[in-house]
Amino acid sequence: MSKLVATTRTEFGKGAARRTRRAGLVPAVLYGHGAAPVHVALPGHATFMALKVTNALLEIELDGDVQLAIAKDVQRDPIRDSVEHVDLQVVRKGEKVIVDVPVHVVGESAPGTIHLTDLQHLSLEAEATHLPEAVEVSVEGLEAGTNILAADVKLPAGATLAGDPEALVVSISAPQVAESADEAAEGASEASAEAAGSESAEG
Repeated sequence: MSKLVATTRTEFGKGAARRTRRAGLVPAVLYGHGAAPVHVALPGHATFMALKVTNALLEIELDGDVQLAIAKDVQRDPIRDSVEHVDLQVVRKGEKVIVDVPVHVVGESAPGTIHLTDLQHLSLEAEATHLPEAVEVSVEGLEAGTNILAADVKLPAGATLAGDPEALVVSISAPQVAESADEAAEGASEASAEAAGSESAEG
């Protein structure tokens, strides 16, 4: 669990957000449990490191008061790879929340087959203090035509599926074998020869 010391933001808007970032801080909003949203600034580097962990549980200290929170929405700068803004949901021990968990495919399907990941994340309900970082889906030895649905996925202890159980997560297929370059060239040569022969006969 990472602890981040937040400060209250009194300026809002794009200009204020840019000034906050130039100061090495990350604009954020803290909300939940019926309380009014609180606009805060978080330490830039510490926030970036803490959010490297999927569904990380954070301790947010604000004016001496410490609250538990999870990041529900993280805006990033794709060029700088920096955190631009964070929406933080306040949670409590024992409380269950719904989060999106990335799907990690492990193992090798049967020879001559490939797997396609149709769903990159699964929506799960879990205790806020024990949120899973990922869900592993094994394709070891599976044959072409096999489909793995959300309901088939083995979930981490304490987690339950919050999304559609019939959603397709991973499918196994046999790739279509295209004719080789040599075969294609041979076919083109034969066609040319036939065309030439036809023209000679017509002449």
